[in-house]
Amino acid sequence: MDVAMTSTTETVCPSCGGPVSEADRFCEACGAELSPGNSTNPSTPALDTDTEPTVEIAAAAMDQAGPCQSCGGTIGPEGYCDTCGAKAAKPRDHFEEQPAPWVAGVCDRGIRHSRNEDAMAIAAEAEPGSRALLVVCDGVSSSLDSDVASLAAARAACQVLSAGHAQGLGTESSHSAAVANRLKAAADAANDAVLDSTSPDSPNPASCTFVAAVLEDGLLVAGNVGDSRAYWLPDNEEAVPLTVDDSWAAELIATGISRAEAESGPHAHAITRWLGKDAPDHTPRTTTLRVTGPGWLLVCSDGLWNYCSEAAPLADLVRQTAAGCGGEPKATASALVDWANAQGGQDNITVALARI
Repeated sequence: MDVAMTSTTETVCPSCGGPVSEADRFCEACGAELSPGNSTNPSTPALDTDTEPTVEIAAAAMDQAGPCQSCGGTIGPEGYCDTCGAKAAKPRDHFEEQPAPWVAGVCDRGIRHSRNEDAMAIAAEAEPGSRALLVVCDGVSSSLDSDVASLAAARAACQVLSAGHAQGLGTESSHSAAVANRLKAAADAANDAVLDSTSPDSPNPASCTFVAAVLEDGLLVAGNVGDSRAYWLPDNEEAVPLTVDDSWAAELIATGISRAEAESGPHAHAITRWLGKDAPDHTPRTTTLRVTGPGWLLVCSDGLWNYCSEAAPLADLVRQTAAGCGGEPKATASALVDWANAQGGQDNITVALARI
């Protein structure tokens, strides 16, 4: 469904070749920004504390459609295979990012949905365990242009988080407070991006969830709005959920109803807070943790945790999956996406991982 926009001359998205109008700020097909000077998307660079990195969707995933998935033929400019005529998969349906060898993410449309309304933006320094930023946003399917909004929100938040480094502030409490404040500023920027991604006259304006995790010098701070989650999964200690959902299910759990019952009910994925025009409050609730040993930082959408919600079994799943992938983050994230699709793939799936 399209938001009503001012009528203008139709042109072509420089990223995927899909049709867009001059009034559009984002491509409906792939979510690419259409502002002047942004016709190409460089790969996400390693995060450097001395320079502000440009955080974009990986070029290999978003620049153009690959070979035909049906026959391997060439995709023509109209978006169809020149050999068999099959319609090309949208670049947004599945994309991957790996800004450093120890940090990676995979975002996938899943099986049941017609488009990918999940989005992510990640950045990291080259040194393993030093500094990483992981942002995941999940567009609300019932709202218009939620796929555009989620991508804009994730990018905006990651840019804000990339702009500052709280190292050398003295006490750990001051460091934690500085990162938490930056997370709140990132949520503000993400909310503004959602508002900018929808028409003010839209009867059902775009909205999305928000979760972000920041690792700096052994300090881990996570914040969320909605039901996208972050987990700390240490190798030799108990797994820790870093976020609490803003959802109807979470409210039921708080009253004593079992997690299994609450998360399998008819309103299990109804959220009580979100980013967007009608949001009651978009200030993220934050959690701080000192990392003292090796483990995995996982940030994900409900497309993954819907099939494995509890922290302990999810930690087992990640460890077993990582063991089968040689401990490589991108391969592990991809395998977890495949696992979720094998369970039914009823929602879009985003898995972002940092190996510490």
